Amino acid sequence: MSGLNINAITKKFGSFAAVDNVQLNVPHGTFVCLLGPSGCGKTTLLRMIAGLEEPTSGAIVLDGEDITPLPTHKRNLGMVFQSLALFPHLSVGDNIAYALRIRGASKEEQKKRVDELLSLIHLPGFADRPVAKLSGGQRQRVAIARALALSPKLFLLDEPLSALDAKLREAMQVELRQLQQRLGITTIVVTHDQREAMTMADLVVVMGHGRILQAAPPIEIYRKPADAFVADFIGITNLLPAEVDSAGRTTILGTAIPGLAMPAGQSKASVSIRPEDVHLGAPGGSAITGEVSFVRDLGGTIETFVEVGGTSIIAVTTPRERHDVPVGAKVGVTLPPASCVVLGS
Repeated sequence: MSGLNINAITKKFGSFAAVDNVQLNVPHGTFVCLLGPSGCGKTTLLRMIAGLEEPTSGAIVLDGEDITPLPTHKRNLGMVFQSLALFPHLSVGDNIAYALRIRGASKEEQKKRVDELLSLIHLPGFADRPVAKLSGGQRQRVAIARALALSPKLFLLDEPLSALDAKLREAMQVELRQLQQRLGITTIVVTHDQREAMTMADLVVVMGHGRILQAAPPIEIYRKPADAFVADFIGITNLLPAEVDSAGRTTILGTAIPGLAMPAGQSKASVSIRPEDVHLGAPGGSAITGEVSFVRDLGGTIETFVEVGGTSIIAVTTPRERHDVPVGAKVGVTLPPASCVVLGS
């Protein structure tokens, strides 16, 4: 099966392009996260895929069929909204079976499917439970089961975990990913949480100003960001100014970095390096000299902030690697060239 193809989709509200000429190919069975800040166009794109918004131009093709002109109920998709939108006056089983009942399925078929889905979401025996008696995580599972009741080709979720507390949200991220892997269903999730995207996705699509800035597997997005926006939005990074000095050496904050080269013809750039790749040691040599301004012990990791001429560099170590450097101490900061990504000026 060919999956989902989004071909040059644009959505304008007056003269404003909320989604601007987006092109994206999603292989069948892929878990995709649309990631970006508020207003970047990710929810508008999801709503166009769902048929809830009409594109200004472009086409949406699912498994070889152009579904752009089709209404939502004919697109064979399941959707979970941010609000979950469960029917409060219906039981868990009746919520899940609602679409089946509308389609004319027999009571026996409804019960069988409800029992299958309750088992799948680890809530067996909950069919007669009132929705009002469920916890937040349980309601989330029921909303997912209801969306899957008709065995859709495409599963869409709009920030489905944002209302949960941090610990439950992380548990649900793992559960949702495992469920998607068992079913093999093409899934698209809108989120502004980069940790959520890194946890769940096969393909992370970073959006900004209505466009796709980078679409790649999580590790590539993290290790090889396309630009400074992507580097800064995904996790924590050090964005540092680099330039070529009169001797032709690449320098960062005035210190030459052996082995770090600029693209041909480029004399200035921004360099991204993740905090876990920054090494701290004694000043001198090719290390950048700075002063420790803050140390944050997070238990599993320790963050050390080093000030260099008004610029802060963050280094992350584990407790075993900890350098007992007090605030105010002079340290040497080493930036391994292999871990530096030159992003352009």
